[in-house]
This record gives sequence, C-alpha cells and structure tokens, in this order.
Amino acid sequence: MGAVTRLLVFVIATAVLVGSPVARAAEEVDLLLVLSSDVSRSIAAPNFQLQRDGYAAAIVNPRVIQAIRSGAAGKIAISFVEWSGVRQQEIVVDWTVIRDEATAKDFSAQIIQAPRAFRDRTSISGGIDFAMAQLARAPFHSNRHTIDVSGDGIHNDGRAVTDARDEALAKGVTINGLVILGEQRIPNLHTNPPGGLDAYYRNNVIGGPGAFVMVAENFSSFGQTILNKLSAEITSKPTR
Repeated sequence: MGAVTRLLVFVIATAVLVGSPVARAAEEVDLLLVLSSDVSRSIAAPNFQLQRDGYAAAIVNPRVIQAIRSGAAGKIAISFVEWSGVRQQEIVVDWTVIRDEATAKDFSAQIIQAPRAFRDRTSISGGIDFAMAQLARAPFHSNRHTIDVSGDGIHNDGRAVTDARDEALAKGVTINGLVILGEQRIPNLHTNPPGGLDAYYRNNVIGGPGAFVMVAENFSSFGQTILNKLSAEITSKPTR
C-alpha cells in the first residue's frame, strides 16, 4: 500500500470514528432525573388525571425553570415513566433535555397527551429496576442520578423493594419519594400501612445522599407537592 493510499485510509477512518456516537462525548447536564409514577389500580381515573396534570404543570412552573437554569450547565435531562405490576412499566416521555420554558412546555404537552399505561398491582421494585435501566441508557451525562418515585400504596408484587433500592444506591443513585395519602385515613394495609405510608417509603424505598420523602395529603394537593419536590431535587448540591 502506497503512502498516499495509507493516508487516505487514515483520513477516512478518522472521519468515521469522530462522527460515530462512541467518539462523541455525551451532552453534559446538571441532573439525570427519572420521574417514576405509580399507576396501579388503587389510583382511580380522576386521581390519575390529577397526578398527570400535576406533573405537567410543575415542569413548566417558573420555580422549576429557575431551578434548572441555576445549575452549572443550566439544563437537566428527564425521563417520565409509569409502572404498575412487576412486568408493567412503560416510557411515557423518553429522555429530554429541559433548559428553558420552550423545552419544558414540549415535555409537559407530551405528558398530557399520553394515554394511561397500566392499572394493576404495585411493584415498586419493578419501577425502580425500570428506572435504573433508563439511567443506564441515557444519552446524556451527569454526576447526579435521581429516581423520583411517587405512589399511593406499599409494594405488593415482584422481588423485595429493599433489594431493588439497595442495588440502586450501590450504583450512586438517589431515590426520593412522594407519597399520596387517601382522602379517608381508614386502616388499609396497602394505602395506609401501620406507621403511615410516608414511614414505609422512608424505611423501604428512598435512599442515597440527601434522599427525602414528601407527602401529598390527597390527590388534589399532588400538584403543589410535586412542584416543591422537583424544585428541591433540581437544586440539590452534587454529591457523587
């Protein structure tokens, strides 16, 4: 092979390599956030709609936009997923960079338009495992990985939720929780376990640096609670 031919092969190979996804550095964001929403059968249709509306309104709220812009990169990446039983998880809105009002509005609109994915049992471990799979395939990079789990009941399907949680924490992921309390606080092992649903989440679901649980007193107050929660998650200081 002559010198000119070798040079030509080298130039072509370099061009292909530089243009490949492997060679390009992933876009840097301040946070990779999976919004992981319980849509099990204990969530009636009107309450499901309140939940969806709450997410959609929170992401475009000026408080959240300002929190996003306050980061070093001024942008975060979000994936919105829904889950129910152990084999029932779905991506509602895939990874999207939110950097301003326009990108937030587009993400919000997709949340509103998507149909409900499931209505079955409650596999929090399945939801966590699925969220971890989304973090692993994220096309963006951040030193902060967070799963935001919202739900109205305890785990009752699939492997132990503490096993899924512990595996996520071992990989440096933070899991936060938002519990939605029932309108009537009657004893119920699923939605009102001994000690309260918020205590159940603290002991079994959340973990990692700065992990926390917020409580929505009912589905009507979910919107304000998820707004407060997103603002707190986005502005948390990096710890990894």
